[in-house]
Amino acid sequence: MLLLHCPLLLLLLPLGSRPQKLPTRDEELFQMQIRDKAFFHDTSVIPDGAEISSYLFRDTPKRYFFVVEEDNTPLAVTVTPCDAPLEWKLSVQELPEEASGEGSGDPEPLEQQKQQITSEEGTELFSYKGNDVEYFVSSSSPSGLYQLDLLSTEKDTHFKVYATTTPESDQPYPELPYDPRIDVTSLGRTTVTLAWKPSPTASLLKQPIQYCIVINKEHNFKSLCAVEAKLSSDDAFMTAPKPGLDFSPFDFAHFGFPADNNSGKERGFLKPSKFGRQTSSKPRVDLHKVCIGNKNIFTVSDLKPDTQYYFDMFAVNTDTNMSTAYVGTFARTKEEAKQKTVELKDGKVTDVFIKRKGAKFLRFAPVSSHQKVTFSVHSCLDAVQIQVRRDGKLLLSQSVEGVRQFQLRGKAKAKYLIRLKGSKKGASMLKILATTRPNKQSFPSLPEDTRIKAFDKLRTCSSVTVAWLGTQERNKFCIYKREVDDNYNEEQKRREQNQCLGPDTRKKSEKVLCKYFHSQNIQKAVTTETIRGLQPGKSYLLDVYVIGHGGHSVKYQSKLVKTRKFC
Repeated sequence: MLLLHCPLLLLLLPLGSRPQKLPTRDEELFQMQIRDKAFFHDTSVIPDGAEISSYLFRDTPKRYFFVVEEDNTPLAVTVTPCDAPLEWKLSVQELPEEASGEGSGDPEPLEQQKQQITSEEGTELFSYKGNDVEYFVSSSSPSGLYQLDLLSTEKDTHFKVYATTTPESDQPYPELPYDPRIDVTSLGRTTVTLAWKPSPTASLLKQPIQYCIVINKEHNFKSLCAVEAKLSSDDAFMTAPKPGLDFSPFDFAHFGFPADNNSGKERGFLKPSKFGRQTSSKPRVDLHKVCIGNKNIFTVSDLKPDTQYYFDMFAVNTDTNMSTAYVGTFARTKEEAKQKTVELKDGKVTDVFIKRKGAKFLRFAPVSSHQKVTFSVHSCLDAVQIQVRRDGKLLLSQSVEGVRQFQLRGKAKAKYLIRLKGSKKGASMLKILATTRPNKQSFPSLPEDTRIKAFDKLRTCSSVTVAWLGTQERNKFCIYKREVDDNYNEEQKRREQNQCLGPDTRKKSEKVLCKYFHSQNIQKAVTTETIRGLQPGKSYLLDVYVIGHGGHSVKYQSKLVKTRKFC
């Protein structure tokens, strides 16, 4: 894949093919090779610092090779799944003796090069399974033959790969600001106004950045590649070729690259164009993408009242056409004027969004007589105010932070009006459940103190020991860890305290363990855990999730810990 500034080359070959020796790294010849379509078709060469697109058939693995000729070479490899999860791993093996010599300046015949690289399995360096944009980074990689294996088990799909030997200077992906969230600043019946902080790549480095907004009713997206796959006229990146036919994943006309010889001024960056194949299918109407230039505020219009929408923002470097995703958000448009309240259904959890300083009204009218009614509220972010009136009489007025449950005396044919008032700090999100069945509890029970305690005396260079409180109810607890920078502070931690985001939003590599725990003696309802395998002198953010019987999870307060540097 890699060719310039450092001796690295990535060769994309199907399984069973043998990789090739590095061609020359001469800049003039390199530019000629990019323009020569036949060169790509035959050798599947990807230059250093270029993001490429490729295709996977379901259950058909694909293998990539690239060579690092010198020790202590920086290396960064990024894999972006598009419309299906991927399984991929990176491994390395020793270079064949013939492949480690100096380039002569003239590329050898392709068939001779193919004889010089072995097909043996190497030592695994990294593996991942999922649909996140994941990467491998090393500041000092050994020389060797690197092998990248990918597999899609769900369906035929496409993906992107980017690799470079100069990750510090390249930085093709736009950088996110310190607060990468999208703020909902105004909410109407048919409009939503969004605002976000500009990318430092535009504001500080003065690189050409444009912002693209994606709106849909289903879910948030993790990459612009996934959005484009959904927007395409078919589920596949292109019409999949039939087995047995000659198929090159680097046929530019089929994979978004221009067919002409304009390779661009930037080193190795190939700008995509529209797909070459046309189909008769109609585009999906429930997903919309609009690019708005370098503005950092935008009003989405022509929405439906009382409808929940998901909003994603992508910063796109217009020179490289590479993008980075902001943290997506969601919002429900206001109801029509005649619909002033949301009807709650008995035993069903309802998601509620409230704009800053705003209020939302809900109504609960049990269909049968009842002795008691229970309201369970889970505030995702800051505290919200709740008031409950029964037939006009005020029964409850409380501030709710985290998970709270209120049980009120019932009355035949009673109707309950719930008023929720948002925080002054920003928009509020919460989940609420109303039921006349006392055993219907979708949210797990929580102790009064949801802090995680770290034992300083038990810290080592590779482990930390923590404890947290449980309850008398048997629940499942899962603990996750994530390495953070040393300058990570309480303000950053506060911005990530969305308690409604469950373990399903975390990377599998961050999971430490899950276990069940409870104690009939509430004074002894405490559990400890030692997290091992950490790096010396590194900071980690620890999260504990408690998962109730209904499947809903609640996150404890995050804990920032740091291992000892010397032991």
